[in-house]
Amino acid sequence: MRRRRARAEKIQAAKVTHIVDRTKDIGLVDGALQPYQPLSGDSVDQVVDAALELLRDTGVGFDPDPKVLDLFDQGGCDVSPQGLVKFPTELVRAAIRSSARSVKLWNRPGTGFITLDRHHTWFFSGMTCIKVFDEETGEPRDSTRADLARITRLVDALQNIDGACVACKIVEQSDIHGEIDEFAVLAEHTSKPLEFLCEFPETLDVVIEMAEVIRGGREQLVEKPYFAHIVTPLPLYYAQVHTDQIIRAVSYGIPLIIGTVTIGGASAPITMAGCLVHSLATDLAALVLSHLVRPGSFCALGSDVSFMEAATGGVGGFSQMYLGDLAICQVMRSLDLPSATGIGGCSSARRFDEDAVWEISCNMMNAFYARPVTCDYLGSLDEGITYSSHALAFCDELVGLLRKMWEGLVVDDETLARDFTREVGVRGNYLAHPHSARHCREEYWNARYYGANFPLSSGNVEDQTLVERIERDIRQVLENHTPERLSDDILSRIRAIQKRFAREYSVE
Repeated sequence: MRRRRARAEKIQAAKVTHIVDRTKDIGLVDGALQPYQPLSGDSVDQVVDAALELLRDTGVGFDPDPKVLDLFDQGGCDVSPQGLVKFPTELVRAAIRSSARSVKLWNRPGTGFITLDRHHTWFFSGMTCIKVFDEETGEPRDSTRADLARITRLVDALQNIDGACVACKIVEQSDIHGEIDEFAVLAEHTSKPLEFLCEFPETLDVVIEMAEVIRGGREQLVEKPYFAHIVTPLPLYYAQVHTDQIIRAVSYGIPLIIGTVTIGGASAPITMAGCLVHSLATDLAALVLSHLVRPGSFCALGSDVSFMEAATGGVGGFSQMYLGDLAICQVMRSLDLPSATGIGGCSSARRFDEDAVWEISCNMMNAFYARPVTCDYLGSLDEGITYSSHALAFCDELVGLLRKMWEGLVVDDETLARDFTREVGVRGNYLAHPHSARHCREEYWNARYYGANFPLSSGNVEDQTLVERIERDIRQVLENHTPERLSDDILSRIRAIQKRFAREYSVE
């Protein structure tokens, strides 16, 4: 009886946490359910060794910025004046050992956090689409500030989405001022943790200043980081805009996520193993740079593997991409590093249709097996060009399914039900027994959109299509949900920072 009571209390506590406090330790994956490992131990070692060999013998290109090349030179790298850097293996391994294994990413009020590490998977909207579907015509059009605000409000309301990224760009202002405004929009319209990325290093400086205002100062922001900064280099090449951002983020103490997109057959070997090696080598070069700037800093590695479709030259290779995603997450786990590689939630489909539903369902389930620290593309369609609120809401549904599955199953005397079975017998009525009443909801996932044959579960009492059900929900959410407001004082100070920067900096 004591064991049963303890188990019941544990289940009830988990339910309360699941409902009330989504910002703390949700998504634990290193429990009963282990990640899928497509590579043998020898194969993992071969990929790592090949990446270390590439870094040592071939090297990685950098824009010839003296401050960056001096850092590498002082670290013992072979540095050419043109910016080709070759990395000694021991330096790379030292950077791996030094890298922080986890960091807490806090919400805007500083009252809750998510832990970026090897043991959790978190889901973000995004990223950086340049079009959205017009609400009136249903056709793609350039995205605006209002679109980003609307999507971010939706992110704030969806309980399974953990944070917001720049889901769509402010295309009408495609410059440094637009980038800065994108952060302001995120900060104003959600209290969830943020991921941010930009093209201008100066943008990051201003964003940090705005985050300091929100958090209450530099010391408070370093203690409770409000956003993780994403840097997206080219495969095996870092432009100065990228190294500047790495140095500024690491020097300050902002959590860093590095990720390129290798295209097998175009920017990397077409073989899966070769593409993995290029992705890993690109990531590790940034890890070394962050180590040389500040040992012990947090730098999650998140390069994605994709492949050229041989017939058309387009980016395709569904099976290779998702198997490659599984493999690179396994490689990162072997190095005891968190992997930000997670391609779930996006689709190459031109609009939210049955093709998108199929692909999103498949790649979200891929996250169940891969266990990345973040999935950052939820809601992106058409190879990342167009953002879909319908796809985001659908992803929110799938995250709920994944988290229910990640809970695993409890095997004990109560759940094995041996005494219960002996009591009822081979032809007894299990439905009316208190055991069934006690446990009927424990392992049940209450779907909103899935379950066409279960109208009471999905709410589909009017026999609506999937798109109609999602549209109904989005409309109700946006009508009824108001994000936690920033104070008028903080808002005015953020806008003052933007105005001051506009006076001091102009894009030629």
